[in-house]
This record gives sequence, structure tokens and C-alpha cells, in this order.
Amino acid sequence: MTLPVWVAAAARAATEALLGRPFSASQLLELPDRDEPFAVSVTSAAVLAGGEQALAISHCDPGPGLDLTRGLEIWVFVQWQELVVGVDDELNVHSEAWLNLVAGKGVGTLGSGGEACVSRFARELLSRNLYPLVPSGRGLQLEVVLPRGRDLAARTSNAAFGVVDGLALIGTQADVQVSASPDQLQQTIEQLRRQSAASDFCGAMTLVIGENGLDLARQLGLAAQPLLKIGNWLGPVIVAAAEAGVEQLLLLGYHGKLVKLAGGIFHTHHHLADGRLEVLAAMAVREGLPLDLIRQLGQADSMEAALKMLEAQDPELVRKLWYRLAATVEHRSAAYLARYGSWSIAIGAALFDRQRRLRWAGPQGSQQLAVLGVTPEDSPISLSLP
Repeated sequence: MTLPVWVAAAARAATEALLGRPFSASQLLELPDRDEPFAVSVTSAAVLAGGEQALAISHCDPGPGLDLTRGLEIWVFVQWQELVVGVDDELNVHSEAWLNLVAGKGVGTLGSGGEACVSRFARELLSRNLYPLVPSGRGLQLEVVLPRGRDLAARTSNAAFGVVDGLALIGTQADVQVSASPDQLQQTIEQLRRQSAASDFCGAMTLVIGENGLDLARQLGLAAQPLLKIGNWLGPVIVAAAEAGVEQLLLLGYHGKLVKLAGGIFHTHHHLADGRLEVLAAMAVREGLPLDLIRQLGQADSMEAALKMLEAQDPELVRKLWYRLAATVEHRSAAYLARYGSWSIAIGAALFDRQRRLRWAGPQGSQQLAVLGVTPEDSPISLSLP
């Protein structure tokens, strides 16, 4: 994970402390370049004396090959501020009026005494994860301190680009995505074949998408049958499962990922295809949602934002929409598989939200979950697909 991710995690923990919420050492962040939220660890967070400011601390773990910031301690101070908004200013997650980012000690600036050197990715990351926490009518001042930042910056070429006094909060992505590589696909298929060839294999398997899916599956007790974490090559893995003799296949994933399957996209890496909101809008048309709501869907910043907006308008209609989506994932997955052969396999879909709550499942998914003693938070309904 790049440095801005650890800054954002500490900033979110500090803001939650300022709101009086219990401390959570695992902050679930929405990352601009990933399809599902990611849990990032934070060391501590607390409100400081006087109650007007909060501090959180995290430690950077950049992964292999980026030793410079490994273990770097990050301090983030937050406090509310009065908004100064002109009559023509539009206050939203994309505006800068609500967030005042201050370069503390060890954070690089654009020239001596200049603004903090922060990439667009870092600003978007902070906006996505802090704006929903800021009370209406308030702004947030965020000061980042990197105690060892100035010393480490001396070992970089920052100064050659006009960045002085510390490390820049730059980066264009959260991390290097390896889940789209052919090598990862081959490893996944080999593991699938080993699991299905085991003497105690009963014909049922759950494919979980990403670490969040795997963690949730274990919490729900789905480990009673084989669990296999997969990356973005969903189509080939579904075919491999059928070839290996799997008879009951459950797809468990974040709604922002599985929605792509409803649109016939079976390699789900964001660099190759997105279309999530477009698929959701198409489902909304089929479900008969009002035209003004469908228009708002197309303007949403994310799947989670679209979900919240719709639920605020008509929770029952939205429940039908999401079950249609889950059922369509099952239908399109079966149609994809039929292109490559004829197998006796039932494919179910179960979707969780940004808070890692299991919310919806299609007809097949509901049956498969019921066998394992699990029920989605939103009860199943009957659907007829066109």
C-alpha cells in the first residue's frame, strides 16, 4: 500500500474519534482504483485535551520493493473548522471548500512555505473516506505529520522537482494489482482442482472475491465447505469449477464487483472494464424505477453512493432492484458457462455491502446459503427475469 492509503486510514480513525465513536484498529477504506473496500490497520486514535482536536497514528507498510517508507510513523491531527463558502460554491465530495489539508512536519511542500505536495489520487482518497463523516455545515482541518519525513526525503530526488521539507503524499494507485495476472489465474485453478479432488469433497464450493470476501465467509461459517479466494478472472474460474466436478458453486463478493457479471463482464479488473453504474441503471429500468431516480444513478460517484441514494428514496423498490441484480448475476454466469460446455452445476450469487454485511442473494444463492444456515439481512423475494 502506498503512503496516501495509510494517511487516509489514520485520518478516518481520527475523525471517528472526534465524532465520539469507539476506536477501530481496522479502517475500511474505499480506494479509487479498487472495486471493493480494503481494511487498513491503524495503531491508535484519541481525542486530545480540550476535546477540539483528535490524533491518530498509523505505520506505513508499502509492500515488497518500497523500503523507504517501510514502518514510517504517520500522525494525523483533525479538528472541525468553520466553512467559508461563496454563493457560487457547490459543497460536495469533489469540492475543496470543506477540507483544509495542512502540511505538518515532514510533509513535502511545493517550495518553502508552499502548499502540501499531494497527488490527485491522495486527495480523492481522503475525500471519499472523510466527506461522509463530516457533519453538515462543518469543514475539516487535517494536518499530517511524518516525524521522519524530512530525513527520508533527503534520500529521494524530491528537491529536484521543487518539493522541500519532507516526503510528498503522492501516488496514482493504492498498490500493484496482481489479481489480473495470468500467473495468478493459473495458481487459482490449480488450487481449485486440488480442493475438488480431495476425498471429502462433497460437490459444493464457495468462490470469494478478495480478502474482504474471504474474511466475511469465515465469519459467516461458510468454511463448512471449501472456500477459494479468487481475483478478477471470474469467467475462466467458473468454467474450471464446472470441469472439476463442482455441482453447487456460490459466488460471494462485494456488490461493486459482482455487479459487473450482471453486465456480462467476466474479467472484472477496473483497468479492463467498469460499467457498474450503467449495469445498475439498466437493472433499474427493468425493475421499473422512476426515471428521475435512474438519472440520479448515472450521476452517482460510486456504487455505495448510488445504493444510499436509492435506499433513501424507496427502500422496498431498491430491495427488488438488488435481488434482480443478484439473480441476473446467476443467470449471466450460467449463460457464460453454457458457451463452453454442458455441465450439471448450480451457480448462486451472494452480495455484501461496504460495511461487509451480507445483504442479498439470488434464488440459487439463497438456497445454497440456507443449507449452510446463513440468511442475508434482506430476505429473498420472487423474481422473474425477462
